[in-house]
Amino acid sequence: MPMTAAALLGAIGGLIALVVIFKMVWRVAEPNEALIISGLGARSHNKDTADSLGFKIVTGKGTVVLPGFQTSRRLRLDSRAANLEVSCVTQQGIPVHVRGVVIYKVGDDLVSIANAARRFLEQQKSMDGAIHELFTGHLRSIIGNLTVEDLILNRERLTSEARGSAADEMSKLGLIVDSLQIQEIDDSTGYISNIGRPHAAKVAAAARIAEAERDQEATQREQEAAALNAAAIRDSRIKQAAAQAEIDAATARQGQAGPLAEAEAKQQVVVQETRAAELEAERAEKQLLTTVRKPADAKAYETVTLAEAEREAQIKRAQAEAEAIRVSGEAEASAVRAKGLAEAESIKARAEALAQNQEAVIAQQLAENWAEIVMAGAEAFNNIDNMVVLNGTDGIQDMLAKALTMGGTGLGVARQLLASMGPQPPAPAPLAANGSDAPPPPIERAE
Repeated sequence: MPMTAAALLGAIGGLIALVVIFKMVWRVAEPNEALIISGLGARSHNKDTADSLGFKIVTGKGTVVLPGFQTSRRLRLDSRAANLEVSCVTQQGIPVHVRGVVIYKVGDDLVSIANAARRFLEQQKSMDGAIHELFTGHLRSIIGNLTVEDLILNRERLTSEARGSAADEMSKLGLIVDSLQIQEIDDSTGYISNIGRPHAAKVAAAARIAEAERDQEATQREQEAAALNAAAIRDSRIKQAAAQAEIDAATARQGQAGPLAEAEAKQQVVVQETRAAELEAERAEKQLLTTVRKPADAKAYETVTLAEAEREAQIKRAQAEAEAIRVSGEAEASAVRAKGLAEAESIKARAEALAQNQEAVIAQQLAENWAEIVMAGAEAFNNIDNMVVLNGTDGIQDMLAKALTMGGTGLGVARQLLASMGPQPPAPAPLAANGSDAPPPPIERAE
């Protein structure tokens, strides 16, 4: 058991020793750096030239460095910035002061890394000074061939020529330029400011005009916005009023819902009752049509038919009666004519008899009309309400004798009248019943 623990401890110690030894001899190059290893057996070959570099370059991986036999140093490959300040004279003899910045780094290829390692491995901080001096000389040379207007208007030309002229020197140093920017160009004579004054004045005038126009547009827009705001407020108030009106109408409708529902229910009841009454009326009408009208129409048809038959019968009877009346009239007219002729003959005979024997005719007339004469004498007693007769029966006989005497007196009067009358012309005979003229009877005056 003790032997096992000692073996375990020995193994752990050996493992720790191996880790420590590995850490001491193993070096790893970071992504932004290159390991420069020199010493025993540290050799690498340039693939482009097949030359031996005399040291080993490792990038992006790890390697073993033997302590005491080899040395490893790190060369940074990240970007660096160098500020430029150049005082020089332009082609026009105008002194200018140029400020800029150069962004540069060590090249990623082995040649650039080797060149940079040979020049700056132990003095990497001096790279900025070297870059400043390099580009300062090239900028002075380039600016001396340009005008101030070129510097101001075409800075890209200045930077392009500066990078092109320094390219060889930068390659020898193992450096590359990522960016060169001219930040500012000043002159002590005021030339640049004077160049810009006309344009500045023009720009200032345009700015004032633009500002005035913008003010006018702003005022117009403000007025339009105010009008739109007023219109929006108006529309909002109209909509609010409409909404309030709808709410009021809905409230009113809700308040009237009960009475309206009751009224509608009553209306429905009335409609149903009216419909029921109409149906009842239709039923009664149909019943009346069935039970009354049709029998009445049949009865009326029967009555009309009977009336027409009766009318035809009456017409025929009237025609028959008219024919009978016509025949009867003609017979009566003939009878009247015969009677008139007979009476005329009788009157003529009486007249002749009266002319020959007046007394006999009068006596005959009196005898024929004695009753009427007595009645005419009795007319004297018509207006007597109460009459007292004296002497009983004798008084009555005496009164009757006086009445008869009055009739005799009438006979004497008749004689006198007949005597005084001469012969009279015959009177016209009456018309017969059929409209024909009958011969008038002869009338003669009594002698």
